[in-house]
Amino acid sequence: MHVEDVFHPGTLTCDASDSLEEVARKMTADHVGALAMLDNDRIVGIISERDIVRAVAEKADPRTATATLFASHQLETAAFGEDTRDAARRMLDAGIRHLPVKQGRMVVGVISMRDLLAVETWL
Repeated sequence: MHVEDVFHPGTLTCDASDSLEEVARKMTADHVGALAMLDNDRIVGIISERDIVRAVAEKADPRTATATLFASHQLETAAFGEDTRDAARRMLDAGIRHLPVKQGRMVVGVISMRDLLAVETWL
C-alpha cells in the first residue's frame, strides 16, 4: 500500500509566529496531534502535542512563546507514492508520529502513525 492511499489530504497549518496557545487551539479544533508550520507559505517545520508538552515542562508562557521555538525544524516528509511500510520505518527510526506528505514539491497532507497502524491492522 502507498502513502497516497491512506494519508489525510489537506494540510493543517500554523504560522511560525503563532503562539503556543493559538497552536493548541487549532489542534483541538481540528482534532489533530500536529500542524505543519509555515513561514511565508513555505513549510519550515512541524509542531506536535509532544512539543507543546515540552514547552509546558520548560515553563514557557503559552501566550507569548511561539511555535518556531518548540517545533521540529529537521523536517522528515513522505512522498506521495512511497510504500507505507517505508514511511512507518522512517517514523520509527526518527521517533516521530506525523509526516507531512509531499507530491512533487508541494505538501498535500499529513500521514500519522495511527494511519499506518490502521493499514497494517485491517489488511
